[in-house]
Amino acid sequence: MMTENSERRVVSVIVVNEASVLSRITNLFSGRGYNITSLTVAPIPDSKYSRLTIVTSGSVRVIEQITKQLHKLISVLRVYEHADLVEKEMALVKFPITENLSDVNTLCEAYNGKIVNVGENVVIAMVIDEPKRIDNFLAVIKRYNPKEIVRSGAVALER
Repeated sequence: MMTENSERRVVSVIVVNEASVLSRITNLFSGRGYNITSLTVAPIPDSKYSRLTIVTSGSVRVIEQITKQLHKLISVLRVYEHADLVEKEMALVKFPITENLSDVNTLCEAYNGKIVNVGENVVIAMVIDEPKRIDNFLAVIKRYNPKEIVRSGAVALER
């Protein structure tokens, strides 16, 4: 929950890819009463490590405290609190085949996306963009009666 002195934060954590690491990290956030808005975890290619990208909101002081606690975990190699970053999310949207596919495709292209699958009764579109633009896309496509929406967590890299 965003309060007056809360700011949106993106934190990346490089960890050893082993059991219970994710649980210990998320407990640090929940133990301080902060919600994780988005959590994306994936192995780092050709290594025994994984990258967690965590989006949360909190005061500078609380995020600094969480960062210090993260550094104390044995399985954590590095913690980045991103300042200047490239951040993307993905959304998959299922539309009825009866909708205007030309309009849907044009909207998708405006948000770095396209139609990725056409079935007998549905069309699935994918967009990849900044989180605020994904929010905007999801608001705009409501007029095309989406049947289902799946949204990924954020991924981020510092410039």
